[in-house]
Amino acid sequence: MNPRRKKRLLVIVAVLFGIGASIGLVLYALQENINLFYTPSELVDGKGPNKEKPQIGQKLRIGGMVVPGSVERNEQSLKVSFTLVDTGPTVVVRYQGILPDLFREGQGIVAQGVLVEPNVIEAFEVLAKHDEEYMPAEVAEALKGIKHEKPKYNLDSGN
Repeated sequence: MNPRRKKRLLVIVAVLFGIGASIGLVLYALQENINLFYTPSELVDGKGPNKEKPQIGQKLRIGGMVVPGSVERNEQSLKVSFTLVDTGPTVVVRYQGILPDLFREGQGIVAQGVLVEPNVIEAFEVLAKHDEEYMPAEVAEALKGIKHEKPKYNLDSGN
């Protein structure tokens, strides 16, 4: 092999090694920031064809409906615990902080936190879902009596 080809090969190998190392470092850095979404059934029974369950200490998101009558508030602090359900098993969510205004029993929520027991999440963020049909009272009042008319389009531009 002549020196020119040897030098090219060395440069190509160095570039490929650099790209591989960069990708590896990015994936390693993102590994701690990946949050997987689970439903209560998936959390308890496992997710996917292999029925993989998250490990204790893993960050995750969980979504479900707040079970009516399950919300327990600590009167001395902002600690709240409630139970989530979808179609099967339930999961307890513990949270310390102010809950969203739309949070209520029977409402859908998404909580982000850490799995502390097989069916207990220590949440650091709670998001309440809202109805897409929601309309503020002022807007609903303003729209009363207004008829929607189909717009008329001039498809003959004449150009």
